[in-house]
Amino acid sequence: MYVTHDRALAAPAHDTAAVAAELRDRAEITDALYRFGLGQDLKDQELFASAFAPDAELDFRPAAAKWGARPPLMTGRDTIVTTILAMFTGRVDTTHQITNTRIAVDGDTARLTALVEAQHLLIADPATHALLKNPYAVDLVRDGDRWVIRRLRIDNTWYTGDPTAIFG
Repeated sequence: MYVTHDRALAAPAHDTAAVAAELRDRAEITDALYRFGLGQDLKDQELFASAFAPDAELDFRPAAAKWGARPPLMTGRDTIVTTILAMFTGRVDTTHQITNTRIAVDGDTARLTALVEAQHLLIADPATHALLKNPYAVDLVRDGDRWVIRRLRIDNTWYTGDPTAIFG
């Protein structure tokens, strides 16, 4: 699942233009995942939507299976944004911390793996919460000067709390 190249950059160190271009791509690739997390945390529909390609897929099934839930595969940017924000807005506060990003770029496509710690608290009852440690596998595509998520698969390493109260 993880991107495991033995080095961060593929561009030769002496080719400063190639290094600069690759660093820009890597920053934009990581930013797509940051837009995904912060868009949820702020319940910002425009920011959240900016993370996805129109034909994006969000697969939360591997993570949800850990506590017996069976959500559908979400397909299409509009469906993903509407479903996630409707599920959380006014009901659940979230915070996402994204670490250990690894990236492999191949022309206009890229693969990113990361660890994401996601805290979810019920607004009406903050004692009801779920803290999830999730490995993410992300396929991205170039969209002009930025990158967007084409496919996001979320697994779960561990959780604490009660995810069923938050996710159903």
